[in-house]
Amino acid sequence: MSAIGQNIKHMLHAIADLERRWQRPAGAVQLLAVSKTMPVDALREAMAAGQRRFGESYLQEALDKMADLRDAAPEWHFIGPIQSNKTRAIAEHFDWVHSVDRLKIARRLSEQRPRDRGPLAVCLQVNIDREDGKAGCDPDQAPALADAIARLPGLHLRGLMTLPMRRQGLDAQREPFRALRTLYDTLRTHYPALDTLSMGMTGDMEAAIAEGATIVRVGTGIFGPRG
Repeated sequence: MSAIGQNIKHMLHAIADLERRWQRPAGAVQLLAVSKTMPVDALREAMAAGQRRFGESYLQEALDKMADLRDAAPEWHFIGPIQSNKTRAIAEHFDWVHSVDRLKIARRLSEQRPRDRGPLAVCLQVNIDREDGKAGCDPDQAPALADAIARLPGLHLRGLMTLPMRRQGLDAQREPFRALRTLYDTLRTHYPALDTLSMGMTGDMEAAIAEGATIVRVGTGIFGPRG
């Protein structure tokens, strides 16, 4: 097994251990391999180890990988900022989008989603720390935005995503994830079909799983440090 394959095996074991430690159901947390900037060969190594979900942030790079990996048909997740002129290609080619934070973008994705592919699964990105200049809607704006997105026929609102400030220590790392979970629980009273909390990366995965993550986005822990 390749080094990437070994890393995936280790990561899946770590996730299973954390599910048990924090009394989460077995299989409650999915591993999303953050493959942006990684070559196609690295993705093929990951797929040989059973990994099917890949997160990309750069559209043209992702489209090139999709063309090369058409035979393998992995599940593609867009996790980066979205520009208006990129929505059509994202709507046409991706299975998931984690980074919807404006109604304008949501409307374009809905209108441009091919009807034969079914609604596009989306997460509402929340700027949980209210950092200036950072992507994501304000937590106070999330309920109204979620309501508008839930009405769009080309989208399927699945849940929330966040990328909080870096913190040291488990207790500190849990704080923003707990805040997102609280917001998620509030929204689920109106939209019970919500089922996704996309939060946590290599360095804060335990904190995210402890607070209810259903998808963890791992790049370094699978592919190693980026250059």
